[in-house]
Amino acid sequence: MKLTLGHDHKLPTGVLGLAIASDAARAFATCADGTVHSVDLADGKAEAFEERHGSFASGCVLLPDGQTLISGGYDGQLLWHDTATRRCRLRVRAHAFWSWQLALSPDGQRLASTTGQYVAGGWRYEPAAETEPSVKVFDTLTGRAVAEFAHTPPVLSSAFSPEGRYLAAANMLGEVRVWDLWSGDDGKPVARWTSPDFTSWGTTKTHHYCGGIYALAFSPDGNVLLGCGMGPMGDPMAGNGKMTWQRWDWRKGEKIDQIKDGQHGSGLMESVAWHPDGAHFVMAGRQAQGTWNAALFSATDGALLHSLDTKKRITHARFTADGRSLILAGANGQPQRKDGVWPAWGRVQVYQVET
Repeated sequence: MKLTLGHDHKLPTGVLGLAIASDAARAFATCADGTVHSVDLADGKAEAFEERHGSFASGCVLLPDGQTLISGGYDGQLLWHDTATRRCRLRVRAHAFWSWQLALSPDGQRLASTTGQYVAGGWRYEPAAETEPSVKVFDTLTGRAVAEFAHTPPVLSSAFSPEGRYLAAANMLGEVRVWDLWSGDDGKPVARWTSPDFTSWGTTKTHHYCGGIYALAFSPDGNVLLGCGMGPMGDPMAGNGKMTWQRWDWRKGEKIDQIKDGQHGSGLMESVAWHPDGAHFVMAGRQAQGTWNAALFSATDGALLHSLDTKKRITHARFTADGRSLILAGANGQPQRKDGVWPAWGRVQVYQVET
């Protein structure tokens, strides 16, 4: 399997969230300036939505009918947008702090949003207890909160299982919890475990915990949970920990596999996605050192099959429904104004997937 760049589209500002239309004709991007854009994946034409977030727009999901896009932001708000008119029809205050990440159930009826601020809870700088539920679930039709779950903040990632029954969420300390949304067990996880391979204690410049599991994805058959982030480092300010993914038998909370030695560089991995065939997956993010920042892996043995260096930060990697294309979204550097004008530093790239 190989990736070949087909289109490289620019947006006014860095892309933090990505959703793709079922026909793969359009992508929807939430951006660092709070804006939401609809992007034609063929010609790159971008159209801004009417309403924006008051801070970073961190994520978005597209409902299955393609008519509604829900975005989340660091303002703690969820916005329901009509994709045809690009107008906002509903605004919901989800959190007192940031919405870190959104996840949509496969049937489009439930939306999960994660939150939480890292505040030192003791002399060891262990995270303080949450001040609000770190994981909340909303009805996508009404915007009403239908479930909430306790976790240790900050909770950076979440994912629904293929049938929508289970919701997984993971935090900065590598703690993973899975809840059964159909059981009515009053918030008790059906599985929980901790992977220390995603967390560091800084010993240089700053002394605190750093890292976490930044993305989760259930395998298409629902038996395996995949997570990514950044491994141990001594200097959190450098962001040069090991590029890391792990796969777990989530029902047992047992590690099945992880990235092989010699196949990784250093940097924060922010996105994982399964190919629709279930035989491959992709991991992507930002590179500090090494030769790649996006790579395809075999689900059989975890071997690296193909990699590329986009020389940009990748925040999201998503396969199209037919598996023929991979869409990467992110940002090109940290720009500076030239003659009073900011350059277009957001990116949405389309790669053809060749087998």
